[in-house]
Amino acid sequence: MKQLKPLESMILTIRNHKVIIDADLAALYDVPTKALNQAVRRNEDRFPHDFVFRLSTKERLEVVTNCDHLARLKFSRTLPMAFTEHGAIMAATVLNSSQAVAMSVFVVRAFVRLREHIAANAAILKRLAEIDRTLLQHDTALFDLYEKLLPLLQPPPDSPKRRIGFHSKGKS
Repeated sequence: MKQLKPLESMILTIRNHKVIIDADLAALYDVPTKALNQAVRRNEDRFPHDFVFRLSTKERLEVVTNCDHLARLKFSRTLPMAFTEHGAIMAATVLNSSQAVAMSVFVVRAFVRLREHIAANAAILKRLAEIDRTLLQHDTALFDLYEKLLPLLQPPPDSPKRRIGFHSKGKS
């Protein structure tokens, strides 16, 4: 089983979906990209638009710019396909490769780990928001306390100072 990159790094976010590009999926399943795409075309009824979609020219350019290992797609005549988690699993079922069957389990696990990380991040962000709210409440309370103590910290207003010694009432 030859794998050059961690599977999680191959999963990209495109159109608000976590996807893997056809070239990466074909490499994982140890089949040529052309064979993968032919299998998808032959089984169109198994691949609705929420399982697989073709990238636009702009999306391909963005993917090529952000992912060095996909630089070869820059000069490809066809636009790459993006497979969601369900599309990647379905691709394994239509390919006649033992590698595809074995790797489909790893693909599922990678998507699951990604969801777990996102859920953990959401929990951390929720906790940080609670801490932030608490700190704002404390800041407000401390500011109120400061406002009340400030007059006590000021020197008394200037009052006429008594002169030391004997003073006559006529001369001041």
